[in-house]
Amino acid sequence: MNLDSMQEIAAAARREGKPFWEIILETDMANRGVSRGNSMEKMARTWHTMKEASEVYTGDRRSLSGLVGGQGKRMREYVASGNPIGGEFMAQVIAEALSMGESNACMRRIVAAPTAGACGVMPAVLIPLYWRENLSEEKMLEAMFTASGIGAVIAYRACISGAAGGCQAEIGSASAMAAGALVQLRGGSGEQICHAVAMALKNLLGLACDPVAGLVEVPCVKRNVIGAVNAIAAADMAMAGIESFIPVDEVIDAMGEVGRRLPVELRETALGGLAATPTGRAVKEQMASGKKKQRLITVKDARWKLEKPNK
Repeated sequence: MNLDSMQEIAAAARREGKPFWEIILETDMANRGVSRGNSMEKMARTWHTMKEASEVYTGDRRSLSGLVGGQGKRMREYVASGNPIGGEFMAQVIAEALSMGESNACMRRIVAAPTAGACGVMPAVLIPLYWRENLSEEKMLEAMFTASGIGAVIAYRACISGAAGGCQAEIGSASAMAAGALVQLRGGSGEQICHAVAMALKNLLGLACDPVAGLVEVPCVKRNVIGAVNAIAAADMAMAGIESFIPVDEVIDAMGEVGRRLPVELRETALGGLAATPTGRAVKEQMASGKKKQRLITVKDARWKLEKPNK
């Protein structure tokens, strides 16, 4: 079957008495002409790479712009302090999302899921849960197949590119993939996976893509956090029996339509939103001049730079 409808995947799983992820696995085997073992092996490599990216993170690197670096390390230290407001698990999720987003900005090896700019969402929800609950690799691969199928449907019906559909297409899609993966890990049905995906995507509908200076750093890294936290909320709602009033495929279609209607300034051009603020414009000017400071520029710095009279 084609991975072009979440509802059709769920219906096929129900009709054939198979789990949601199994339908996606079999579709991959058919489409690529590979064995079950080969398909599983490829997904295992992806999972291992994702874990390795987390394990090698130290927080010592900084991006060339100096805008990003060390935030994941700070959050990990905060977790260790034992006083996070949202509890240890949620703080670990935040730390993981920041760490992976930073790794992307610092040109480390990451897993695009579905894009590099949204690489922190999936590992943020999967890796802490993997260690916390001592989950088997088999279960993690099932969750990864579920997520990959969700991403494929979104890419077919809408888009996963910030340039095409705004950040809703990147962080929103990643959040939807992560939400579905969590429901799979909790033993939810195909219908519950669909509801989790719909709710996660709805919550981020219309999110602009406005990277400061055109770099996938600010606000991109921290948006990975909101994508991960949103995924957990959507998954828990679905597992509680809460349903999306709008069917999942319609939600995906709506996201695509919203993306097409977003002005070009809010689709990765760095011409609107946060990129067009005084600080954002100052950073862009600084980058263009080739003067790269290894620190975050402040609002005071930015406004002084913009208002300073020419001599």
